[in-house]
Amino acid sequence: MKEIKGIIPILATPFTSAGDVDYDGLKKLVRHLIKQDVDGITLFGVASEFHKLSDDEKKNMQEVFLNEVEKRGSDIFSMISITEHATFLAQKRAKEAEEMGASSLMLLPPFFLSPALDDIIHHIKAVASVVSIPIIVQYAPNQTGVPISADVFLEINQEFENIQFIKVENQPPGRYVTKLAEGSNGILKSLVGYAGIQMPDVFRRGAVGVQPGSSFIEIYVELYKLYTEGKQDEFTKLFNRLLPYISYWMQDSELIIKAEKEILKRRGIIESAYCRKPAFDLDEIEIQMIDKFFHEFNEFF
Repeated sequence: MKEIKGIIPILATPFTSAGDVDYDGLKKLVRHLIKQDVDGITLFGVASEFHKLSDDEKKNMQEVFLNEVEKRGSDIFSMISITEHATFLAQKRAKEAEEMGASSLMLLPPFFLSPALDDIIHHIKAVASVVSIPIIVQYAPNQTGVPISADVFLEINQEFENIQFIKVENQPPGRYVTKLAEGSNGILKSLVGYAGIQMPDVFRRGAVGVQPGSSFIEIYVELYKLYTEGKQDEFTKLFNRLLPYISYWMQDSELIIKAEKEILKRRGIIESAYCRKPAFDLDEIEIQMIDKFFHEFNEFF
């Protein structure tokens, strides 16, 4: 399996205009991302609208996704996000994903009704105990309302070697990334999401990858290439061009989900920008912003 690092987009869930999952659109999106030389792909992140999918839909989507990635061989790693709130169900889903061929998991700890920290820790350990593939624990306190100290993850990592990464999405994430790196002597690594808004800072602090959305992944791939090649001036210039857009869209999770789907539709990668309600509706000014985005980054499309 390819090393877990670099650009790891979260798949959008394509829907038809009637609201059904568009499985052909999902295949097309996965193939598009693979052609852009991403390092891995994640299914069932927040950008996948996982909370709006039925169990049957998730099972079918997972099968389609893993089959498409398997065709590529070892050049790319697959990541399935485990979002079930009940520990029993999370364990079951994790084992199923591993058996179906997922090469890694992202684990969103339970947060509904504010569970006790001991129960959250038990949940993470219980899932880690039933699989052998690498686990990325998603720490997203802004979305879940559950703060967790970096020390908790450092202690869990000492007990479970397959918990190798934390997806750091607290704001700002930089110091958290530093604490994880220093506290584990670099063993526990960080990925970041949040559209990569703090990419320059977290890269300097040792983060190894970014998990953005999937609609303009070419820009993220180029940013990572420039950074790893030491072309700091070019990296900074391109990042500063992108920042006003992602800063605006990341004001609300539903906003960036809708904006990215509109971009994917305009690019002909998916047929519909439909989002299941409740969702964000773009107004005229926000549509104009997407028009400007295409003009600004025309060389990538």
